[in-house]
Amino acid sequence: MAAAFVYRLLLSAASIVNVLPIGAQRHTASDNPSTYNIGGVLSNSDSEAHFRTTIAHLNFDQQYVPRKVTYYDKTIRMDKNPIKTVFNVCDKLIEKRVYAVVVSHEQTSGDLSPAAVSYTSGFYSIPVIGISSRDAAFSDKNIHVSFLRTVPPYYHQADVWLEMLSHFLYTKVIIIHSSDTDGRAILGRFQTTSQTYYDDVDVRATVELIVEFEPKLESFTEHLIDMKTAQSRVYLMYASTEDAQVIFRDAGEYNMTGEGHVWIVTEQALHANNTPDGVLGLQLEHAHGDKGHIRDSVYVLASAIKEMISNETIAEAPKDCGDSAVNWESGKRLFQYLKTRNITGETGQVAFDDNGDRIYAGYDVINIRERQEQHVVGKFSYDSVSLQVVYAVHQPQDLFSLVQLKGKMRMRINDSEIIWGGKQKRKPEGIMIPTHLKVLTIEEKPFVYVRRMGDDEFRCEPDERPCPLFNASDASTNEFCCRGYCIDLLIELSKRINFTYDLALSPDGQFGHYILRNSTGALALRKEWTGLIGELVNERADMIVAPLTINPERAEYIEFSKPFKYQGITILEKKPSRSSTLVSFLQPFSNTLWILVMVSVHVVALVLYLLDRFSPFGRFKLSHSDSNEEKALNLSSAVWFAWGVLLNSGIGEGTPRSFSARVLGMVWAGFAMIIVASYTANLAAFLVLERPKTKLSGINDARLRNTMENLTCATVKGSSVDMYFRRQVELSNMYRTMEANNYVTAEQAIQDVKKGKLMAFIWDSSRLEYEASKDCELVTAGELFGRSGYGIGLQKGSPWTDAVTLAILEFHESGFMEKLDKQWIFHGHVQQNCELFEKTPNTLGLKNMAGVFILVGVGIAGGVGLIIIEVIYKKHQVKKQKRLDIARHAADKWRGTIEKRKTIRASLAMQRQYNVGLMASHAPGTISLAVDKRRYPRLGQRLGPERAWPGDAADVLRIRRPYELGKGGLAPPPLGLGKTRPQQNQLPPRYSPGYTSDVSHLVV
Repeated sequence: MAAAFVYRLLLSAASIVNVLPIGAQRHTASDNPSTYNIGGVLSNSDSEAHFRTTIAHLNFDQQYVPRKVTYYDKTIRMDKNPIKTVFNVCDKLIEKRVYAVVVSHEQTSGDLSPAAVSYTSGFYSIPVIGISSRDAAFSDKNIHVSFLRTVPPYYHQADVWLEMLSHFLYTKVIIIHSSDTDGRAILGRFQTTSQTYYDDVDVRATVELIVEFEPKLESFTEHLIDMKTAQSRVYLMYASTEDAQVIFRDAGEYNMTGEGHVWIVTEQALHANNTPDGVLGLQLEHAHGDKGHIRDSVYVLASAIKEMISNETIAEAPKDCGDSAVNWESGKRLFQYLKTRNITGETGQVAFDDNGDRIYAGYDVINIRERQEQHVVGKFSYDSVSLQVVYAVHQPQDLFSLVQLKGKMRMRINDSEIIWGGKQKRKPEGIMIPTHLKVLTIEEKPFVYVRRMGDDEFRCEPDERPCPLFNASDASTNEFCCRGYCIDLLIELSKRINFTYDLALSPDGQFGHYILRNSTGALALRKEWTGLIGELVNERADMIVAPLTINPERAEYIEFSKPFKYQGITILEKKPSRSSTLVSFLQPFSNTLWILVMVSVHVVALVLYLLDRFSPFGRFKLSHSDSNEEKALNLSSAVWFAWGVLLNSGIGEGTPRSFSARVLGMVWAGFAMIIVASYTANLAAFLVLERPKTKLSGINDARLRNTMENLTCATVKGSSVDMYFRRQVELSNMYRTMEANNYVTAEQAIQDVKKGKLMAFIWDSSRLEYEASKDCELVTAGELFGRSGYGIGLQKGSPWTDAVTLAILEFHESGFMEKLDKQWIFHGHVQQNCELFEKTPNTLGLKNMAGVFILVGVGIAGGVGLIIIEVIYKKHQVKKQKRLDIARHAADKWRGTIEKRKTIRASLAMQRQYNVGLMASHAPGTISLAVDKRRYPRLGQRLGPERAWPGDAADVLRIRRPYELGKGGLAPPPLGLGKTRPQQNQLPPRYSPGYTSDVSHLVV
């Protein structure tokens, strides 16, 4: 496998060669200079001699020097006057065409002369390699544009501080630094590195207090007073040797250098003549000699030139300090090659960061003993842990690989050899353990019940504790009293591990979530916490006693005790209620079945009517022959019969008579019996059977994973449950949907579940099980998921963490936690009431049968409406009948008048004939009457008016009309009361002499 790995790497290297620019591939070594002058500005003759010797040996090292390439040394002595140094660089180095300058510093002149060399050489883009300058100013590439150094700056010791704090598990420190550039640089380095390098580490150092002082101190007492009130007892100090003496002197007077106090200082402070026993300091390896750094700087330069020769053409170096040599591009390129070097030299692993500062520098960890004895108790050094293949290309056809060791810096400290302050062998805690704590909580039933104190109240109840709410916006305080599961736990915890406390509510009423913000001067985003977590992170509180879920996001910034209650996440929903619509009595049958029953009733009624009508033995056939037979079965009676049989009501009349119709009636009765029995049984089952307890099966329910519009679910914004859904990739779709519905508090969400506005509320199982046991209409759905626990939150590195954890474990073993569960969460009597409610048979009420009563009401209203319609219709019919009677009467009068006219005309004609007859015969009246009967027999069949007034004539006409019709066997109708019927063979005379004498009044 190793061979295959190397083979793949070689193929990759070949591909790199193939993609090199054409100009680079065609480049040859003959295009570059064959001689290279390297300048040196050194502080003494020994360094100059070693510099010349190193270059002489370099020319024979084929690993760093290509063939036909020779290096020459050009050195000058460092002058105390930086102005003279500048002229010497121009006159004695740049005129010699040096390609780079190696510079040290003179012990008495400080870093002014190296800075002058850097300014001058940098102006002409000539790289400068410092071997002893450690000031932070040289890291500024805007000023020292081409400066590298084989020694790290002083502020890099902040990296070693962090490693030491991680080793000793100190998480809270006080930083003391001077207000100069290096002091502020080491503070910035510490803060930046602690936020980036320790981003995923549980233990992270936080700065409790920053003490900045002006250099050249006379007294440090004022700052020590502030330091003594802080909790941290770990002091990180950057100061000069003189300032360190003043600080140690005053700290000793305040007893801050003895037992329980930890001082970790930089190199300069370590050399103070009054450094207390037990102080830990750092000392750079190879810091007091230039020879190793001279050799490493020369070989780093040779390695860069060698790679540059193989890749591109190097122009000749500037020959003077004239303006013509300002833009030496090869010098800029050479500086970039130098920053990528990583070689193993005499001073360790030599490499540079982007600022050209040395990395992978080794340090000794020094412990000060009696009489200022410095004892090495540890090392911070480069450790090779893995292999890396590095490619070097000399010619297009020449490809080889070099195997290098790539590792990281590691801290190794022998704790048993350290003597701490006060001559103690045991490592101090590094923090002052306070016995009076500020404890925060939050309202979350049943763990914490909050009650506002009345205006006339001055103290809480015996089972309550004061928990004021401090409003930061207007600096006001509201008085509340708290009780519950967590309050009882806090009371018992304070008794067990002996501390006092001040209890307060969360200022913003939230557990807390983080917000990503851009930190000043850093590329990475920084997390800012709100709520309870923010108060703890920002050290405004010491402890959180609340149902605080333990999760990775929170554990990164605060400490947690062992869980005092294990729980998970579940779903709360309202139990499905029975259908209580107005038509619930119709639900035992489907709509299709109801329609078929309605159609069947009317079809059967129609068939019954037809069978009874056309059957030879039906009522329609018998009604004419049997006068006592009841009325025939009409269509309305058939419909009434069909409905009566179906509804099992008595049938009073209208039953079928024929055999065929009665057979159908029997079949219909059987059908009705089955339908009614099925409806009754199904209605009982529908109304009495137990309803389902839940609608959801759990978190894996498809309706939750692919949330529908009519199914809403939510949780609390920024809560641990919200963080859980953010972490779970498989729940991302569900989280995006529910994110818009999330609530600010759990109380609001639970109320909306009760009201039916929210279908499912996802929250901690302990709270939801409590709500379900308290309200029988609520139920938890599915199994628990996202199992975790509630823990007590403390500050990072809090000395109370272990004590609280041990007390929690003891509470579990003694049964105290189980007692709290029974008292506050389960509420045994309430749960039994819910179980009794579930077992009680369901009874029918108005809510279930309201539709039936409404149906009766509709029937009554329909009957009233129909009777009104009938009355109106009847009145209309009466009016119509009256009009018809009036018209018929008028027609009868008109016909009577016409008849009278005809009768009068006939009477006049007969009278005339009679008068003619009398005049001809001159016979007496009696004789003439008999003669007239024989003479005018046809006139005997008609009746004439016996009187001249219309009433009598009408009566006579009614009497005579049957005789004129000639229908035998029919007696004439009675004439009325007081009138006698004439004999059958005698008719009254049509006229008589008494009447015929005067008929002129009848002529119209």
